[in-house]
Amino acid sequence: MTDPIFDHDRLDVYRLSIEYVASSFAVAKDLNGCHRHARDQWLRSAQSIPLDIAEGNGKRSLKDRSRFLDIARGSTLECVAMQDILAATDGLGVDRHCELKRTLLGIVSLLTRLIARSDTVAEPAGEYNAVTEDEYRDAEYEY
Repeated sequence: MTDPIFDHDRLDVYRLSIEYVASSFAVAKDLNGCHRHARDQWLRSAQSIPLDIAEGNGKRSLKDRSRFLDIARGSTLECVAMQDILAATDGLGVDRHCELKRTLLGIVSLLTRLIARSDTVAEPAGEYNAVTEDEYRDAEYEY
């Protein structure tokens, strides 16, 4: 039996954000002491990214979808700041920081494009079906 697939599972940005959460949890295992509060905030922000992507992708109105994707983008930027703080306070090594920051840059880029499309593209009449980013970028919509 195969796992059920939801529309957000098809989004590259969702899958990338899940990978980021897994990586941040792996790194956070070693953070304690004075980094404990930063760790907790970082993990909450990291988890918010895929949660808001999934919730936003399930919204029927483009305005609501865009709002949740924008919140996910804000959480991504919050993770960047948390990593900067952890790196500046020797809680996160330079190499790992750069690697995770590249992942966050990819997430922000994908979210920015999805938000821009949500703000300018009208949904065609008919049944709602989400598509992958590639299909979404290549789709022709009538206004």
